[in-house]
Order: sequence, then C-alpha cells, then structure tokens
Amino acid sequence: MNYGYIRVSSDRQTVENQRFEILKFCKRENLVIDGWIEETVSGIREYSTRRLGKLLKRTKEGDLIICSELSRLGRTLYMIMEILSLCMRRGCRVWTIKDGYRLGDDLQSKVLAFAFGLSAEIERNLISQRTRDALARLKAEGRHVGRPHGAKTCQTQHVLYRHDKLIRHELDNGTPVYRIAIQLNCNRNTLRRYIKRYITDNNDPHTSS
Repeated sequence: MNYGYIRVSSDRQTVENQRFEILKFCKRENLVIDGWIEETVSGIREYSTRRLGKLLKRTKEGDLIICSELSRLGRTLYMIMEILSLCMRRGCRVWTIKDGYRLGDDLQSKVLAFAFGLSAEIERNLISQRTRDALARLKAEGRHVGRPHGAKTCQTQHVLYRHDKLIRHELDNGTPVYRIAIQLNCNRNTLRRYIKRYITDNNDPHTSS
C-alpha cells in the first residue's frame, strides 16, 4: 500500500500544495496512492495521538509513506528519528519529496535507522539524567522534593481500605504480614506501608489522615 501523508499546522493553511507535490512525484515515479492521510495539527503534538500514529500501527512490510518533507512528520528531530526508527522496524518505507530522503531496505537505511534508534535512546537517558541532577540539586539546596508536606492520602481512598477489618483481624491473630499479603493478593511492602500509616501509627486508625 502507498500512503500519501499531509499535515498542516492550522486551518489557515491548505493541504492542496502538499497534495499537488505528492501527486506530481507519484506520476514521475509511476506510483499510485492507495490512501490519503490528512490532518490539521501541530507537529509538536505526539505522533501517537495523531492520525499519523494510527497509520503507523496498520502499516505492513513493503508499505510506502510519501510526504512532502520530513518536517511534516514532526517538528523535533527526536520525534522524526523515533518515527523513522519505528517504520524501519516494521519494514515500512518513507519517502520525502523536498528532502529527497528515502528510507527503505538498503544498507544505508539500516545504518540510519540504527543511528536514529541509538540517538533516541541517548536522548532518553540524557533527559533522565538531567531530571536526577535537578532533583539532587534541589535536595542539596534544602528544598522539598515530592508531594507538599502534610499532603497525605485519605485512608478511605487507599486500595487496601476495604480489607481493613480483615487485616486487623489477621494481625490480632498473629498472622505474618507476608501471609496476609498472599491472602489479599497484594504486594507485601504495600501492605506494610498501609499497616504502618493507618494501623500502627494512628491512635484512631479509622479516621482519615
């Protein structure tokens, strides 16, 4: 299947110029468009929430996506690399007209796809590292990180609240925490935190805190 992908950023823009470019290109390459995907949306928006995302989910090996230029896929290099890497894994080709870019099954495309995937992974790691560094700096400055002090979850909103009577009964009978966790099919650490916050530490455990 050959798909023509057209994206404009606002209602004031027209899709006709991009459609004309794609049709002219297909005529020169002796190709036929089997389906058109048009959308009016900012390229910054995540591709998975756009019509492009739906198209990528249904593409198969050998399918071809044609667009006027790479910037139609997304406005950031990271997003474009992620899209092209996904297409490469699915065996879907991507051709652009103005850029003259062709992602296919040749060696050059495979090398590029590897570079795209590696770059995306490095970017994710850098973002994660920047976040950790920022949190560490805030802590070093003595600033609170996380929920505001005093912001506690109401006991009645806790996932284990409906088992509160059973938990108390088993604890009174000396049942180990891990056995209660198995009985409730929950993580033992979650149960321990619930007991510590709402049963062990509270004078009146049935009140919200």
